[in-house]
Amino acid sequence: MFFDPLYLVIMGVGLVLSLGAQFWVKASVSKWQRVRTAGGMTGREVALSILRSAGVGGVRVEPVDGFLSDHYDPSSRTLRLSPDIYHGDSIAAAGIAAHEVGHAIQHRDGFWPMVIRQKMVPVANLGTNLGMVLVVLGMAIGIGGLAKIGVALFAGFVAFTLVTLPVEFDASRRAHKALLSTGLLTAQEARGVAAVLTAAAATYVAAAVTAVLQLLYFMLRAGLFGRRDD
Repeated sequence: MFFDPLYLVIMGVGLVLSLGAQFWVKASVSKWQRVRTAGGMTGREVALSILRSAGVGGVRVEPVDGFLSDHYDPSSRTLRLSPDIYHGDSIAAAGIAAHEVGHAIQHRDGFWPMVIRQKMVPVANLGTNLGMVLVVLGMAIGIGGLAKIGVALFAGFVAFTLVTLPVEFDASRRAHKALLSTGLLTAQEARGVAAVLTAAAATYVAAAVTAVLQLLYFMLRAGLFGRRDD
């Protein structure tokens, strides 16, 4: 499989998309990290302000190591921001902090794509690990049924990447709206936030496209579209 020209092309497309998205988001964040907001609020202060304005209580905001390691943990109701975002007072810091608060608001509101995504985490982990093993093993030893089981498991991972898209897009929409409605940013500053969050969204789109292409390849080689050697 790993020497199949078709698979190499698919993975090559995925690699180009992934690297392109990563370059875009790093360039966008780097640009807007150099631009301070007029209000001078740090990412932590922005997050706390939006949480208060939205009436979301019980959410901790704490720093976490790493570059762009920002995330919201619904299991502990903790919003973790990387050092540059937690302490930074840039437009990028405000936008990313607001985006993560968007996830906290989704959690509070029971936003159904987020609920589904959380329930799919075990399925996604199984699909990307055991699913891949079964697909490769089934193809290697010529047991089509085993490969098809692997394809079914991998499809769970693909579904997870797809349901992630509306979760991320909605969090960015909520972030943009909150930053303007609370007066934390001006309309001009919000355009910088939109640029950062659009670039970040591209990484999720790239991952989803790559996963779908892999699934189609596995389905083809497992005989779900015809003969395995088609």
